[in-house]
Amino acid sequence: MLNPKAFALFLAPLTLSAGMVIGEIVLEGALPQLASIAQAAPELTPQQQIDLIIKSKGQIGSGDQLRRFFYKDLTPIGVQPGGAGMVVNLYNKANNVTFSYCSNYDVVVAVKSGKVTQFPADEVR
Repeated sequence: MLNPKAFALFLAPLTLSAGMVIGEIVLEGALPQLASIAQAAPELTPQQQIDLIIKSKGQIGSGDQLRRFFYKDLTPIGVQPGGAGMVVNLYNKANNVTFSYCSNYDVVVAVKSGKVTQFPADEVR
C-alpha cells in the first residue's frame, strides 16, 4: 500500500506549481494593467535616420547605426585615403545619400546627398 506521507510529498510541488500558473492567468485576466507590456519605439523615417547618423558621425558606433538603419541597402562606390587608413564610400540609392565609413574605428566620417565617389580630403580625415 502507498504511504500517505510519500504521496503528499509527491503532490505538494505539483499542486503548488499548478496553483501559481492558474493564479497568474487569473491575475492577468482580472488586472491587465499589471501585466508587463513591452512597447516598441516608434519607427523612424529614413530622413530621421540620416539625421541621427549625421549627428553622431565621427563617434564610435555610428557605423553600427548605419548598418542597422540601412541593412542591405548600401552599395560601395569608392575607396579613398582617410580616417585611420582607408574609408569606403557607401551609396544608398533609395535615399540618394552617400556615407563615408571607416571600418578601423567603426565610424561614419562624412555624409553627403547624391552619389559621391570621392569626398574632399579634409572631410574624411
